[in-house]
Amino acid sequence: MKYRRNFLIIPLAIAFLAVAWIPGAWGIVTVQCPVNSGGAVLGDDNLDGAIRADQGEILNPKSPNQVCKHLGAGDGFVTMADGRPIYIFSFSDLTGEMPEDAMMEGALAANFPAPTIELKEGDEFYLTLTNVGMIIRPDLFDPHTVHYHGFPQASSAFDGVPDASVSINMGASITYYYKNMEPGTYMYHCHVEATEHMQMGMLGNLYVKPAQDDIPAMLALGNSRPAPVNKPFLGFAYNDLDGSTGFDREFPIQIGSFDPDFHDASWNVQPLPFANMKDRYAMLNGRGYPDTIVAGNLPAPAENGGKFSQRVSSLVTADAGERILLRISNLNVTNFYTLTALGLPMHVVGHGARLLRGPAQGANQNIYFDTTTVTLGGGESVDVLIDTTDVPAGTYFLYATNLNFLSNDAEDFGGMMTEIVIN
Repeated sequence: MKYRRNFLIIPLAIAFLAVAWIPGAWGIVTVQCPVNSGGAVLGDDNLDGAIRADQGEILNPKSPNQVCKHLGAGDGFVTMADGRPIYIFSFSDLTGEMPEDAMMEGALAANFPAPTIELKEGDEFYLTLTNVGMIIRPDLFDPHTVHYHGFPQASSAFDGVPDASVSINMGASITYYYKNMEPGTYMYHCHVEATEHMQMGMLGNLYVKPAQDDIPAMLALGNSRPAPVNKPFLGFAYNDLDGSTGFDREFPIQIGSFDPDFHDASWNVQPLPFANMKDRYAMLNGRGYPDTIVAGNLPAPAENGGKFSQRVSSLVTADAGERILLRISNLNVTNFYTLTALGLPMHVVGHGARLLRGPAQGANQNIYFDTTTVTLGGGESVDVLIDTTDVPAGTYFLYATNLNFLSNDAEDFGGMMTEIVIN
């Protein structure tokens, strides 16, 4: 099925852009980051920091636990697995962009899911958010925030809940500060008009790796495993002190879903059907099957002007005998979802960014459990280990047990499903 729209609103958007980037017409993009020297700003040619290769954060070489990232908040498009374009609000990664270029680079650059944020225990995280405005809906002047969901010691000013903290208008920036002392699987989203903005796609993966990852003796516990995987662990889900959460491969899996009528109402300037919200596109990392198994970016929607918007693959791969860590989070606003990995054991070691362990902290206090399914409501996360020892090589499936979510709207054999390939 082909989907088309009458883009009479594009000339209005162009006029909006022409005004928005007149110097001084709005605000000044200000990025605060201690990495910079001499009063420089993030993106300046004199930047002292190095780019962290995995997620593009800026690192301070003199204080490696200081990490900076710059996000834009705006709109854009994604393409569903049946070919339908969906209008979204979300975040884009502007890290390293010159401040004077941030508004233009953030235009129609919204990603779904939002850019992944990967941190380490002990990191001082400086997150700058710039509201780049709504290009397709220039009549909207929605403010935005970042809510670091589950962060245990959030300052009220930096919590992102607009009733008690700061939200930013179009053309403005704010820098959030977080001292990450608790490892685990978290998530982030905009908390302004939360039901609307989260349904529209302002949702992202966020996880904090434990300090134990930097202890060679702990990583070496993986050497005691039988061949062919008698090798050090890649890392751990938590500071377990016994290697019980060690893994060889790691994958974030964001559960999400869209109601296309709600998105179309936003696109076409119609009243929003909150009371009738019913999600018909169920996804993993912003994709429905078979797009979930595409490695790398999905093709850029034409409506975005060639900017990629679906960058996070859901394909899980490993070699036989390896341990896989799935960081699963549910960020949708309408449903509970149940996932299963048919034929593979699911060993749950964490829930809500907390290690499942009693207060004595000894190995005998573990309250890990084995299961065939995990059920999550909105805002929940679990850390699931899949041990492929003695698992035959082949293709397995991670999918929703709710069969009505195994479709891309009216198109069958899609939806909330991906493949786990054991080599």
